Amino acid sequence: MTSQQSDINDSNPELCDLICERIAATPQQRITFAEYMDLVLYHPQYGYYNGDRPPIGKQGDFITSPHWSADFAEVLGEQFMEMWEILGKPHPFTIVEMGAGRGTFAVHLLQYLQRQYPDLFKALEYIIVEISPVLLAQQQQQLAKFKTVKWCNWDEIANNSIVGCFFSNELVDAFPVHQFIVKKGQISEIYVATAEEQNKESESKFIEIAGELSNPKIAEYFDLVGIDLSATVYADGYRSEVNLAALDWIKTVAEKLQRGYLLTIDYGHPAHRYYNPRRSEGTLQCYYLHRYHSNPYINVGRQDLTAHVNFTALERQGELCGLEVMGFTQQALFLMALGLGDRIASLSTTVLDVATLLRRREALHRAIDPMGLGGFGVLVQSKGLREEEKGRILKGLMVPD
Repeated sequence: MTSQQSDINDSNPELCDLICERIAATPQQRITFAEYMDLVLYHPQYGYYNGDRPPIGKQGDFITSPHWSADFAEVLGEQFMEMWEILGKPHPFTIVEMGAGRGTFAVHLLQYLQRQYPDLFKALEYIIVEISPVLLAQQQQQLAKFKTVKWCNWDEIANNSIVGCFFSNELVDAFPVHQFIVKKGQISEIYVATAEEQNKESESKFIEIAGELSNPKIAEYFDLVGIDLSATVYADGYRSEVNLAALDWIKTVAEKLQRGYLLTIDYGHPAHRYYNPRRSEGTLQCYYLHRYHSNPYINVGRQDLTAHVNFTALERQGELCGLEVMGFTQQALFLMALGLGDRIASLSTTVLDVATLLRRREALHRAIDPMGLGGFGVLVQSKGLREEEKGRILKGLMVPD
């Protein structure tokens, strides 16, 4: 991925007009950044994830782990198999994938389980929760041959009904976030308003203004994660994000899960690193044609916006909702513990043509690169486990030899 400040504004004009109308309809002529981010990513007609250009893959703006090779899904299949065994091989064992992209991970996983673990495959119920109709259509096309797969919204999953595992990969980073700025030890929220004029073609229709907090939960968030932004180490102008949507998401998952696990893979930090005073510009990034930059007000509706995940917030909110932390590790360590290292070692004895061998080796090494995908966080939480089940350390959380 290359860092580049885009000098071309490829915004969707219809979406820009809609956002301007939304701003004009508010009493103070402004909307929160979270509302702005929700519109540019998820508007049902013009949002980034509902557009006509694929966001994921070589033709899109970014590539996730499942798109490099089937190995990512297959080694995670080993972890799902162990979870099934720990829970006493329930039937059904339900995997709920939240935000399944184009369905690539699910295809690879289901093919692997069907081939390697037919008993688990027979017991498996696979549910996908997807809010993008465009991605949902792609998933249904890719997964048409698997009768065990079904699509649900949250309301269609009964509370306390799931025995199995909720799973997400690069989901929470795409939740809309509130942005804030510190001034004289106090935090103000960043709002989006309409610019009076545009002087250059590359400039946006939108400007930022600071104001009072839109929601008292923003201040409460810092109590939850143990961060004091009034401390003198936070200089004037320090800005970052608060992901309230992630707290709601954890609460929803905890309500639906009866017995089993929540497995979250994403890029992010614990709170003390997330809100390090030296990270004074926050973590928000924009992805456009495999390059990233920091201007969320250009390429509106045609670029991805993400913010790093605060894993401490997920842990603390989970505990309040009845989830226990089983472990937190890096993706590289998690995958190596599940056998990815053996797969890399076996390449030397695999009969493949040189081009295929090099592509597979590159894909495997990308998954464990500590400066890239390998540095992602892996958080495992559980609910409803018996004491002897809690005592079983998951293979992915063991330190590789």
